[in-house]
Amino acid sequence: MTPTAVREGSVPVVRAEGVCKSFGSVEVLKGIDLTVRAGQVMCLVGPSGSGKSTFLRCVNHLERIDAGRLYVGDELIGYAERGGRLHELGEKEVARQRRAIGMVFQKFHLFPHLTAWENVVEAPVLVNGEPKAAARARGRELLARVGLADKADSYPSQLSGGQQQRVAIARALAMRPKLMLFDEPTSALDPELVGEVLDVMRGLADDGMTMIVVTHEMGFAREVGDALVFMDDGVVVESGRPADVLGSPREARTRAFLRKVL
Repeated sequence: MTPTAVREGSVPVVRAEGVCKSFGSVEVLKGIDLTVRAGQVMCLVGPSGSGKSTFLRCVNHLERIDAGRLYVGDELIGYAERGGRLHELGEKEVARQRRAIGMVFQKFHLFPHLTAWENVVEAPVLVNGEPKAAARARGRELLARVGLADKADSYPSQLSGGQQQRVAIARALAMRPKLMLFDEPTSALDPELVGEVLDVMRGLADDGMTMIVVTHEMGFAREVGDALVFMDDGVVVESGRPADVLGSPREARTRAFLRKVL
């Protein structure tokens, strides 16, 4: 059985059922249904404003959904259901849920007064209560994993954009997430720095990390993705294996978009 077949038969890590989200009168998500299985890499592509990043932020309740359900594992994210109605969880419970979900943004959001190593170690100690010695040792291991063992004592201002993004990935991994969300992680980087971040993400995929990646890097989506979802105007227009969607798109809107980016 191929690795992709194993992933397709594995248990769902993310389930979105009829997810809707509006900002004022603007309906950004119009009933999104998606399933991401354990070890799967799902790539979300589409034009700006199509709802990709908003959906990603809903997965860890950085944005509240207006309708539908979002599950990570068996847990309803951001809400408890009682008597057939949803009640939003308190911030403490939401924070607990987020510990299992790593997120890497376009911007790096590193603490400028902390070294790379200290940025990685901070949350496991303060949030998870890990012993300092163990967290520090693992912080060194994670920096080595993303190719930055020699930059552990450097401050963010001393690092390139690609290096800062790799520190951000190591920081997310330090919380031992079962799911990683990437919101266009290379869009703020100079072209020559994109590859080093994508290489780290390839390594995570090879290790079986479940990932949802909003990206414009179609080569990465084709090579690493197990599923590709094309979104436009708040809906899923087309989804399938990356080679199929990129090579033989069924929908006219998908074909029009791909003509511009491939």
